Amino acid sequence: MVADGGQVEETIREHPTGFTRWLTTVNHRDIGKLYGVYSAVTFAWAGVAVVLMRTELITPDATMISMDLYNALLTTHGLTMLLLFGTPMSFAFANYFIPLLVGADEMAFPRVNAIAFWLLPPATILVWGGFFLLPFDVAVGPAKTGWTMYTPLSRQLVNPGVSLTLLGLHLSGISSTMGAINIITTIVTERSEGVSWANLDILSWTLLTMSGLILFAFPLLGSAIIMLLLDRVVGTTFYAVEGGGTLLWQHLFWFFGHPEVYILILPAMGLTSFILPRFAGRPIFGFQGLVYSTLAIGVLSFGVWAHHMFTTGIDPRLRMGFMAVSLAIAVPSAVKTFNWIGTLYNANIRLTTPMLFCLGFVSNFIVGGITGVFLASIPFDYLAQGTYWVVGHFHYLFMGGLVFTFFAGFYYWFPLLTGRWYNRRLAQAHFWLSLVGVNITFFAMQLLGFQGMPRRYVTYFPKFALLHQVTTAGTYIIGAAIVIWLANMLYSWQYGDRIESGDPWELEADGLLTREWSWFRDRWEERGTNGGSD
Repeated sequence: MVADGGQVEETIREHPTGFTRWLTTVNHRDIGKLYGVYSAVTFAWAGVAVVLMRTELITPDATMISMDLYNALLTTHGLTMLLLFGTPMSFAFANYFIPLLVGADEMAFPRVNAIAFWLLPPATILVWGGFFLLPFDVAVGPAKTGWTMYTPLSRQLVNPGVSLTLLGLHLSGISSTMGAINIITTIVTERSEGVSWANLDILSWTLLTMSGLILFAFPLLGSAIIMLLLDRVVGTTFYAVEGGGTLLWQHLFWFFGHPEVYILILPAMGLTSFILPRFAGRPIFGFQGLVYSTLAIGVLSFGVWAHHMFTTGIDPRLRMGFMAVSLAIAVPSAVKTFNWIGTLYNANIRLTTPMLFCLGFVSNFIVGGITGVFLASIPFDYLAQGTYWVVGHFHYLFMGGLVFTFFAGFYYWFPLLTGRWYNRRLAQAHFWLSLVGVNITFFAMQLLGFQGMPRRYVTYFPKFALLHQVTTAGTYIIGAAIVIWLANMLYSWQYGDRIESGDPWELEADGLLTREWSWFRDRWEERGTNGGSD
């Protein structure tokens, strides 16, 4: 600012504080925290939904909630966990840590970053809107189509709640696409001079690959949703049964849907590959193999979508091709597992809470991955398609994989985020309850599927009752673990013991003090024991 005398005056603008700060911020760390809080809220919603469903399934008959409500909870749980929790939680880690890891001051497009986040709350309200409107208008309710929104059911239902859900999903897809563009641009163009492609960390590689998948998959889902909305509202015939529209939706949806599985699991692989070596006291084994396997998963994930459609009557020659690619994509995942085991071999392992969750992820990933390989086989898929085997397999990877690594990352970086320690005994209790609960719940689901129990049913034959009750007991154990985690985090955020150094995990001794911890250490030394608190 130039004064009357021609001298330059510096104008110092104070950053907004309080509620205004969070509404107007474009700071990558603030937006990362907003993504994290938002994801915790959606995770809680989906968790309440699944507890209600599992409580209903204790008995073979529908005795607690109506069938319509069960179908609505089922639909909302799936959509929320996949699109409103899993992907945004990955963006929480990406926004906070990518600039620190690549030596950038900020994300490439800070305002786009903020817009991408603020599209999510209205998208979520639209997806959940049917529940809010139900008390006011019996004609409007939540979608009850299942999370795959298969036609002709989703096309013909007169319930406007389905259209609201589709609009919300479209909006969330726009948000994810904007976030992915920002991540790609930041990693490609904003790296500091000391960060080349050769020494780019594995977490950034996996988040870069994840963003590339989003860039190709989510616009296709958006286009498919627009066509479905036009069918519902305008009367077009994109998905008319007479023209094969039912299969058209499945092809379009799964061309998005299977890459979405890897959009979710790649950050989990990246977090494990990043955190596990820190507590093994050595660099990751086979770094180049990890990078190439990540890129291979990104490419192959677009060639396996029709293994979800083996039972639809598609050409047998096409089925054989998709079976081959579905089996092939297990190879890069196996390479990663080999790298993790190789890193652990003869290592000086410290069983901290982040390490426990990483080890839990590896064990659950092996079980979930092997059961997925079974589904890639056409003969077995004919038996297991549409059963609880699929549900158990997927949840081993999602809850036992993705969510475990989110907890590992949260515990690992909690001192950096807050400048405080959490209660480590409660954290380990959270892990052990989670590990026991996950394996009870989802292994029982695998047994249910092997016996032929179809998924998405609220009533069932009494012979399945015992395994359903075991599954529900496991769900309660997982719920108790989540309550322990939440209480621990909320208390520790304000009252936890302050950390005593800028290297709380003592990583420098092993030469594993990565860039984000170097940033934290410098900040801690400048500000003292409050250095890690934003």
